[in-house]
Amino acid sequence: MVRLRDLPEPLGANLAELPCPEFPDTPWVRPSALADCRVAVISTAGLHLRGDAPFSGFSGEYRVIPGDAAAADLVMSHISTNFDRSGFQQDWNLMLPLDRLRELAKQGAIGSLASYHYSFMGATDPAPMEQAAREVAGLLKADAVDAVLLVPV
Repeated sequence: MVRLRDLPEPLGANLAELPCPEFPDTPWVRPSALADCRVAVISTAGLHLRGDAPFSGFSGEYRVIPGDAAAADLVMSHISTNFDRSGFQQDWNLMLPLDRLRELAKQGAIGSLASYHYSFMGATDPAPMEQAAREVAGLLKADAVDAVLLVPV
């Protein structure tokens, strides 16, 4: 993992100065056993179906990925020049681990896989993402999702 002090300037200083939200309290819920959970994935790899519009960058938008999607169905339009795409080309599960979650569901380690999963463009200011995040939360709730695996890229 890269540390801020190892990043070239001004990138490291810019990242260190980004505002971090503060919350007045910490919500606490008793989680269900994973074997009973319906699980979805949210990635920030800028993934989308081949027929979808590519990400336009920094707008906070998201794309819906059907639960039955295959690696060949997806394109990565992550725009950062600092981003290494070779891992995605070798194994899409690094960015969207649906194969592994399907295996876990088949083994009974998780209850089921959500009907839909979601991808955002990474390296985006959180402020423009708020409305989209609220929409995705509603979609997850409508799909009866109990747990979300966040895959920051």
